[in-house]
Amino acid sequence: MVSKDFIRQLAGYGLTTATILYRLPDHPMLLQTYIWQEYDIAPDFPELHRFLDFWRRTLDGPLHSVTVAHCELIRPVEFRTVSGVITLH
Repeated sequence: MVSKDFIRQLAGYGLTTATILYRLPDHPMLLQTYIWQEYDIAPDFPELHRFLDFWRRTLDGPLHSVTVAHCELIRPVEFRTVSGVITLH
């Protein structure tokens, strides 16, 4: 059985990690860090936007900043022939 995440990667999703800084409701001068990770599509990041919309509607800690890293884990394979034998890299 193929995993849901693998199928999403084949559809163009890549692993997205967001570092979210938010203010503590009781102490607005202090920042707290939350790490979010999910498969998403760059550059629009619809899954991240859904999560941030949920955050704004539901949670008390106002967002300060969001830093995003994204990597497509499945890439085209590179082929190379050595003495007529195909090797994968």
